[in-house]
Amino acid sequence: MNQPPNRRILLIDDTPSIHEDFRKILMPQEQSNQALDDMESALFGETSKPQAQAFELHSAYGGEEGLALLTTAMAQERPYALAFVDMRMPQGWDGAKTIEELWKVAPGLQVVVCTAYSDYPWETLLERLHGHDRLLILKKPFDNIEVQQMANTLANKWDMARRASLQTAHLEQLVEQRTQALQVEIAERKLLESQLVQSEKLASLGQLAAGVAHEINNPVGFISSNLSTLDSYFNQLQQMLDAYQHAESHLPPGEPLEQLRALRTKLELDFLKEDVPILIRESKDGIGRVVQIVKDLKNFSRVDTDQTWQFANLQQGIDSTLNIVASELKYKADVVKHYAPLPDIECLASQLNQVVMNLVVNAAQAMGPERGTITISNGVEGENIWLEVADNGCGIPPETVQKIFDPFFTTKPVGEGTGLGLSLSYGIIKKHRGNISVSSEVGKGTTFRVVLPIRQTAA
Repeated sequence: MNQPPNRRILLIDDTPSIHEDFRKILMPQEQSNQALDDMESALFGETSKPQAQAFELHSAYGGEEGLALLTTAMAQERPYALAFVDMRMPQGWDGAKTIEELWKVAPGLQVVVCTAYSDYPWETLLERLHGHDRLLILKKPFDNIEVQQMANTLANKWDMARRASLQTAHLEQLVEQRTQALQVEIAERKLLESQLVQSEKLASLGQLAAGVAHEINNPVGFISSNLSTLDSYFNQLQQMLDAYQHAESHLPPGEPLEQLRALRTKLELDFLKEDVPILIRESKDGIGRVVQIVKDLKNFSRVDTDQTWQFANLQQGIDSTLNIVASELKYKADVVKHYAPLPDIECLASQLNQVVMNLVVNAAQAMGPERGTITISNGVEGENIWLEVADNGCGIPPETVQKIFDPFFTTKPVGEGTGLGLSLSYGIIKKHRGNISVSSEVGKGTTFRVVLPIRQTAA
């Protein structure tokens, strides 16, 4: 912002002698006598004379020529601070027209009207040019001191206006930067609030799932126990029925024997002896599935443990999550697992389960009308473990991949997605000091890769 003073002046007058007069006033030739200077130094010592800043005067002999000089100066970023304009110029534009054209190119140009005649009343000229703050009048014949004072004052005024404009622009830039920072801060706060709401929802769902699991455990327990007891009782009954059937063969022919055989046929006793054990076994299998679902719910929610960092089996979490979202997958994709032996990792298990669920559900929703395949792989790299969820769905366009982790970004129809799933997953992985990346090809599928450290704290 520190720029040298602008001492450039444009003189527009059709009289050549006026130009010579202005040069003598504004650009005087300094006379120097070395002998006198030496004598003055010997008598009074070395003295420094203040040097006035010289003006740079450019001449034009008509309005059109003056406008051309001004346009060139503006293009070269070397503007004029001041213009002296003759009011009466018989050839071409008069002074008023010239000033109008000059201000179209340089609105901040300070102008002095030079005139010996009253071609326009002063009020009329001001009203026409709207130049109350940048227009002065200099009557001919003019005084040299008056011209110098006008030139110095108006040039300084132009400089102050330029500094004020630059300062204003600088302040506006600072305000804009601060506004952008505030907008970013507001967006981050909204994201944090959304994540907090989502986390609270997940915590509530986890507590609900744990509560439901606890309540289901009780009836499931006695149903399972009763089925085992029923199986034992039926085995005993079957032994008794076998004994009756054996004794039946020793009965003499007659009506009682015929009645027993008719009742056996009517009740389909042989079928019941085969079918009841099957029913009991299938019921036991069903109860076993309910027990596993309850176990997976508790493992997924992890509300039976405090939310502290602890070592957990990632594969167990993946399997539990797959059981939870089985209904979302069974009509859309087959899940293929390529598991490698993994060490337990230090993590917040329920949050990683949420990440796995988001990635798997997104992969299922990426499938087209045909049934697809979701491949889950994992492995160990040095001090990290990695997990990949790949699908052979529709893929993601490159312009969308760049925004895939942005909060509230979604390609789903309105009302079918919040745009927070992958954003929350990204935040969870970063919280675990890990990394999540995506590679995709339209028409071939998408792969999400998660890398997590085995330990969060130093050993």
